[in-house]
Amino acid sequence: MKLIRGVAIAVASVTLGIAIGYAASKGPTLIELNAGKPAKEAGLAMLAEAERLAGTGTWELIAVGRIYYLSGDKERAQLLFDKATSGKPDAGNWQRVAAVWEEIGDKAKAEECYQKALVLMGPKDDTGQADVGAWFIRSGRRAKGEELLTRAMQRSPNEIWHYVRASEALLGLPPGR
Repeated sequence: MKLIRGVAIAVASVTLGIAIGYAASKGPTLIELNAGKPAKEAGLAMLAEAERLAGTGTWELIAVGRIYYLSGDKERAQLLFDKATSGKPDAGNWQRVAAVWEEIGDKAKAEECYQKALVLMGPKDDTGQADVGAWFIRSGRRAKGEELLTRAMQRSPNEIWHYVRASEALLGLPPGR
């Protein structure tokens, strides 16, 4: 009994020691290292780490590119958008980049990207067509938007998100994310 208890205490001690050592080796987080620094400096440090972590993830690269653009580094943003859309053709990537251009207010670039998305998504992508249709309505081309939304709703009449996107657009609200 004493031997078993001694072994259990030894195993628990070794496990605890390993856990403490592992935790100590991790060091402070990047947010801790930047605490108290000017917001722009800290934010750019976080952004650089986000970009590193994004790797080749297209959604992630687009999200990071959005922040670069909105914080003033338009060139870096464009590089990330190009990287995200240069691989295997994907309508979703074009839609996400288009949404950034829409947010920024660049109608021409948004339309270019939405048009590329429409070509890639094909006629059966109801959700994509509803999203792009809503954009057309928001951009003042209601007939084209209603055409796309009609097709989506005919194929999936009970899809709530088609109605949410249509109502946002028709009421002049920005798209929900």
